[in-house]
Amino acid sequence: NRAELFTKQAYIIDKEKVESVALILSGSYHEQKSRYDRTPYNVYQNNVYASLLYEKEFTPMHSLSTGLSMNYDGFDENLVQYAGGESVRHAYDRTEVVPGAYAQYTFNLNDKLILLAGVRADYSTLYDFFVTPRVHIKYNPFDWFHIRASAGKGFRTANVLAENNFLLSSSRKMYIADNLDQEEAWNTGLNLSFYIPLFGKELSLSGEWYYTDFLKQIVVDMDSDPHAVRFYNLDGRSYSNSFQVEASYPFFRGFTLTAAYRYTDAKTDYRNEEGVSDYKGLLTASYQTPLKKWQFDLTSQFNGGGRMPTPDASNPLWEPNFKAYTVVNAQITKYFRQWSIYVGAENLFNYKQPNPIIDASNPRGDNFDGSMVWGPVHGRKIYAGIRFNISRD
Repeated sequence: NRAELFTKQAYIIDKEKVESVALILSGSYHEQKSRYDRTPYNVYQNNVYASLLYEKEFTPMHSLSTGLSMNYDGFDENLVQYAGGESVRHAYDRTEVVPGAYAQYTFNLNDKLILLAGVRADYSTLYDFFVTPRVHIKYNPFDWFHIRASAGKGFRTANVLAENNFLLSSSRKMYIADNLDQEEAWNTGLNLSFYIPLFGKELSLSGEWYYTDFLKQIVVDMDSDPHAVRFYNLDGRSYSNSFQVEASYPFFRGFTLTAAYRYTDAKTDYRNEEGVSDYKGLLTASYQTPLKKWQFDLTSQFNGGGRMPTPDASNPLWEPNFKAYTVVNAQITKYFRQWSIYVGAENLFNYKQPNPIIDASNPRGDNFDGSMVWGPVHGRKIYAGIRFNISRD
């Protein structure tokens, strides 16, 4: 159950100088009750957010944005686990109030070079003071070549059970360390975009790289014990390198082919292991007939292999790694004047992860685990539908 309230009041001080002030207020109440077999997990959250903003454009080249904010989060969270035939209730109630202030300067040189630099300072009743700087740069040296770069620091308060509640669909015991830190990381990124004339059409190319270096992180450790999951503060190094390239080209009228490839190198030091990710690819083909009566779409998703949590050495119930797999989706659409019909298929070649639930025949045993899902668990899905367009006239 969830209820939200939002309001924004703004006043324009000087329309010509783009000077304005605004007040944003929001509040929400969130209630989640769940039960995983005999394991109840309930969480109630109250949130109140207020922000006062001031913006002014001194000249078309220089502008400033600044403001004050306050965020209140109140959690009533409890989990019941069974140990030795008895139920044990764990309460994770907490309240965090974070007031803060920020300032952001924008330099715009004829939309050719845009520089945005900002900093904010906050105080958390749980984690004390922290400062968050950031900078973004966009440079267009040519019409066909755009560069974007960014760097900044990020902080985050983790809600470990709410963010990992899927792990409750297993027999694993939950161990949450005391005094978990606020997560802290540096983020940097670079994006290059090319728009190249080729054979009378435009080839779109883009490449991007993003790097995150965690100074503090809440580690979700499923490797130390195959019958438990442990949450604790990072002791070592954790980082993520993500590279992606994408190309799109309209080979002939109505037909466009798009291809993308992303490689992720993500490692986290556990107390005895480290986790590694792999690659993903995407290939989409779309064709629309000249009179726009028919459209054909085909999408192929390539998923690289990866590692699984370390299985029990004496009784290994799953493989330590999984292989690469591909999922193909297709759709055909027929257009009429004000409506259209379509038919399609998801997971066209019916690929499914074999045995996604560990020890499914013994759901209350020590080895049951329904969280070890790395691929599709549903097979081919055929669907059809009708769309009706309402004219704006």
